[in-house]
Amino acid sequence: MDLKGSSAVITGGARGLGASLARELVENGGNVLISDIDGGDLRSLAKELDMPSLHCNVTDREQVEALGRYAMERFGQIDLWINNAGIWMPYMPALEIDFNKARQLIDVNYFGTAYGMLEAVKHMQPRGAGTILNILSVRSLKGKALGAAYSASKFAAEGFTQAVRDELKDTGISVLGVYPYRMKTGLFGEHKHKDYAQSMEPDDVAKIITDNLIHQRPAEHLEIWSATDVRKSYIV
Repeated sequence: MDLKGSSAVITGGARGLGASLARELVENGGNVLISDIDGGDLRSLAKELDMPSLHCNVTDREQVEALGRYAMERFGQIDLWINNAGIWMPYMPALEIDFNKARQLIDVNYFGTAYGMLEAVKHMQPRGAGTILNILSVRSLKGKALGAAYSASKFAAEGFTQAVRDELKDTGISVLGVYPYRMKTGLFGEHKHKDYAQSMEPDDVAKIITDNLIHQRPAEHLEIWSATDVRKSYIV
């Protein structure tokens, strides 16, 4: 897609990969509506990029719908919707999972993504054009010991992504899934991996994602294992 002059919405865009994606899109001439639940960082980034912003808790569908309406008011159309908002929880044996926290994972990682996808579809269908991009995880493709709750939330989002993509085929709306491996992010808090220092920089991941977007035919399935190990698949 041609990003110059395009209009995009990013959830979870105040920092980390979301902020890096916002900067990449702006650098490529795009207009971005940045949303997040964190007001302070959100306002700072919006001021830096001179772009609009809106507080949005993606677990609240009414707030996601308000985000879509605001994007339409500002831009007139939505060319790209990036579902980036997500949370994580520390690894632990399945028997020790705190299911109150596990429900939060489902609310943000699955329902937040689903609400965003459906809001994007609602505004893209009348034009028969647009791209939905879901930031998922390699853990949505294969579960890992001690990460059952997180993988389950991402598996749900991946299943929804696949099903809606299939539903939208031949409509002009593209659905892309991005599956990063370890990346430097504030999500881990004090529970960083031992090799955290060797993890990918959000700016590098954002550049890979943007480079895929600007292709004439972007890959629908983009696994990013490292800055030099990117695996693309095209869904038929």
